[in-house]
Amino acid sequence: MSATELRALSLFDGLGEDQLEQLWAAGEDYRFAPGDELFREGRPAEFWWVLLEGSISLLRRVGHEESEMGVMGSPGQWAGGFQAWDPHGIYTATGRGVVAGRLLRVPAAALGELAQAWFPFGVHFIRGLANTVRNIEAKARQREALVALGTLAAGLAHEINNPASAATRAVDALAQTTEGLLAALRRLGESSMSPDQFVALDALRREVPAGPPALGALAVADLEDELSEWLVDHGVEQDWLVAPPFAAAGLGVDWCERTATILGERQLEPGLEWVARSLTMASLLTEVRESTRRVSELVAAVRSYSQLDRATVQQTDVTEGLESTLVMLGHKLRGGVTVVRDYAEDLPLVEAIPGELNQVWTNVIDNAVDAMEGAGTLRVSARAAARDVVVEIADDGPGMPEAVRAHAFEPFFTTKDVGKGTGLGLDISRRIVVERHGGEITIESEPGQTVVAVRLPLSPPATR
Repeated sequence: MSATELRALSLFDGLGEDQLEQLWAAGEDYRFAPGDELFREGRPAEFWWVLLEGSISLLRRVGHEESEMGVMGSPGQWAGGFQAWDPHGIYTATGRGVVAGRLLRVPAAALGELAQAWFPFGVHFIRGLANTVRNIEAKARQREALVALGTLAAGLAHEINNPASAATRAVDALAQTTEGLLAALRRLGESSMSPDQFVALDALRREVPAGPPALGALAVADLEDELSEWLVDHGVEQDWLVAPPFAAAGLGVDWCERTATILGERQLEPGLEWVARSLTMASLLTEVRESTRRVSELVAAVRSYSQLDRATVQQTDVTEGLESTLVMLGHKLRGGVTVVRDYAEDLPLVEAIPGELNQVWTNVIDNAVDAMEGAGTLRVSARAAARDVVVEIADDGPGMPEAVRAHAFEPFFTTKDVGKGTGLGLDISRRIVVERHGGEITIESEPGQTVVAVRLPLSPPATR
């Protein structure tokens, strides 16, 4: 065939014979059969396809299945070639042969050069339009990211505030307890306690278990009342100061009786007060240690979530990202949400961009919690499947109607109230999983259960 075949197509009205010859020479006569995949959704649009004969089905993946968006059946219909105007241009659908035929396949770079030579103003206009659309889309995505960031920042502030406040209160109490401990030591010195008595008292103190006793709140309250009665009967005026820490540590009247046999009447109250202050100090130190440990864990989770110390593409532990995301969203999981984890022990690493995957987990988990209205069971699982890792995030909310599920991955589609959602969360997730990692994201839903499944290849398609 020759360039004269193009003259019959209305697409090329206005082109001269020389231009048609140049276009034909820049491309190739590409033959296809039924079932042949000519181009794939999400892949770089590095070719321009013009139908000459036959027909092609245009497909897009919506949820867990492919849907036909249209058919190229008339000669002169075209697809792709977007990289002629936009270096980041991708195919917006998958083209698959239906009836055997032929295409003119022109590299996008060559198409761009020819168009620049023939219609410089038109090329400038198209590129400007493409850049405008991309900028609008980028700003919309930035807004979605900022909304998510604001939610996470508020949650993180709440998460850190609790242990930080607890540590502050414990430090203030430690200052008072230390003063009381030193005062008790001074009173012991004034009571003429012998060195042997102090050593024996300290030995009894060391017998106290390090951790809290296995007593319920009611049992501790009963023990505290019993201790108060014993202390009052033995002339201890500050029973309210001694009884609570003793009961919290599980010390009963028998321990006090042993102490009384070692100490005289004059040394009993300062001796018991010194032990009580020591127990209180140990308890406060434990509280400070646990609070600061929690803050440290939160900082580590933020570091893991943001991947500030990571390369772009690397061997990634999927469960680490899931766990850090659950920590970041901890404020939304409290109250009525039960998290059930099911991670395979032999889960392999995947080559991925960790920070982008964390954005996917955030969007999906946040949607699941919203669907359950803050009460229900959230199941997070990860398993190996052939050369892929499959992550499933399920909720037991009311389910997603088919009409909603069909549009779930479309940009700006949302069922949330105005101001509560941008409709970009799942669209961004799909682009990250499908276009950036060569994976697949699907939704299966029925009343009482919705499962979002993300399938990630162990290595991106380009490196296989």
